[in-house]
Amino acid sequence: MFSLLLEKLTNARFLEALLVGCFTIASLISIGLPLLEGDRLGERMKLVASERERIRAREREKLQAKNGGGNLRQTPKAYMRDIVERYGLSKWLGAAGAKAKLAMAGYRGPQAEIGFLFFRLVTPIGLLLFGAIYLFVILRVELTLPGRLACVIALAFAGLKAPEIYLTNTIVKRQQSMKRAFPDAMDLLLICVESGMSIEHAFRRVSQEIGVRSIPLAEEFTLTTAELSYLPDRRAAYDNFHKRTGLEAVKAIATSLVQAEKYGTPLGSALRVVSQEARDARMMEAEKKAASLPPKLTVPMILFFLPVLFAVILTPAIIQISGQTY
Repeated sequence: MFSLLLEKLTNARFLEALLVGCFTIASLISIGLPLLEGDRLGERMKLVASERERIRAREREKLQAKNGGGNLRQTPKAYMRDIVERYGLSKWLGAAGAKAKLAMAGYRGPQAEIGFLFFRLVTPIGLLLFGAIYLFVILRVELTLPGRLACVIALAFAGLKAPEIYLTNTIVKRQQSMKRAFPDAMDLLLICVESGMSIEHAFRRVSQEIGVRSIPLAEEFTLTTAELSYLPDRRAAYDNFHKRTGLEAVKAIATSLVQAEKYGTPLGSALRVVSQEARDARMMEAEKKAASLPPKLTVPMILFFLPVLFAVILTPAIIQISGQTY
């Protein structure tokens, strides 16, 4: 049995068929998965709506700890927490700024940081063991011992960087979604403020309406609404809004809101200016992508388009010349 499995894993045709099958299944899943998804917006908004109660519970726990009471917070996945605390992963795995990045990616709470550190430990070890077993036991290729060790070390390094890469990609996708919907959100916020709503009600209304365009932005507006209702300093809520998104446009609107509350400046004009700047920035980004398209298409055209064009043009002439020679 083991010899048959070893023979299959070292067979190039079998590996090629296996990869084709995996790609086919992944394609079917990527096509069919959106059809099977439910109301993600409703579920996410329900989870975000409960953030206010969790924030209040956290503040009550801090107050109880200060008064000598115990900590009532139950952290999920205790085995991850035990491993992280036992080996001190937060000290030697480079977790500086991990909380901010996790918040920007939409992962909040202590369990998010624990899970990130846990996978930074487990992923390189898992890939290291997989590479060692596959290169030294299963796959019998003509590689020197330093070459195999280099491949194993490269897999371990890739496993160490994989959680960071995943987190960075999640942040980029989330920011792109918020950038596209932010000008429309500012227009809605301007309409709500000029109609006489308070800033809390305006944020809540925008979070309900903008979810059609961007779920992450609606989520951040809902969290900001919750923080405005309980934080003693409203500036902290606006700063947290900017830190969770990482967008310059959000920083500008947070500064405008702070100045409007501090100096009594008109909020409508500031929102109108920020909305126009965000819309201009989105248009400039689209123009930049359009301007960079021709250079990007040069190499594909040279490699794929021109050889086919020459073949179509020259093949009839070659056929005619070869027919005349015979």
